[in-house]
Amino acid sequence: MIAVYPGTFDPVTRSHSEIIKRAASIFESVIVAVAGDTSKNTLFSLDDRVSMMEEEVSQIPYKNLKVTAFNGLLVKFAAENKIKVIVRGLRALSDFEYEFKMAYMNKKLDNSIETIFIPATEKENFISSSFVREVARLDGDVSTLVPLHVQKRLQKLFQEDAPTI
Repeated sequence: MIAVYPGTFDPVTRSHSEIIKRAASIFESVIVAVAGDTSKNTLFSLDDRVSMMEEEVSQIPYKNLKVTAFNGLLVKFAAENKIKVIVRGLRALSDFEYEFKMAYMNKKLDNSIETIFIPATEKENFISSSFVREVARLDGDVSTLVPLHVQKRLQKLFQEDAPTI
């Protein structure tokens, strides 16, 4: 069975990687779908986010993973790719309400698709891309929150944007 793990992944975090590994151990194939159409104001371009995710997935010891970008409704992407399962990660109770509503909407749009929730581990539970972006912007240490290749991209981006005096 094919599953999709969608997100903006702006940037990919250790929590995302953990969900991907766990999904890959369950499903025959997992497509990590990086969203192009988003209401979020992303820090990285779609190409950069796909590139970071491809680098991360290449380091995961499962061969049933594929990274791709998508635009539009997730359920349409799923139908076009014969996907019947959406994987969503849950960090906290605050995630649950939003994710539950999204799962119901996706079910309403396409009754043949199921959403499976994978809770973050206790170690990765608090990590969110928005927290990572803010810590990195303020020159904090994100080494325990993101993979090294992502940490380097964040440092480069914020060093380039730093005002010169």
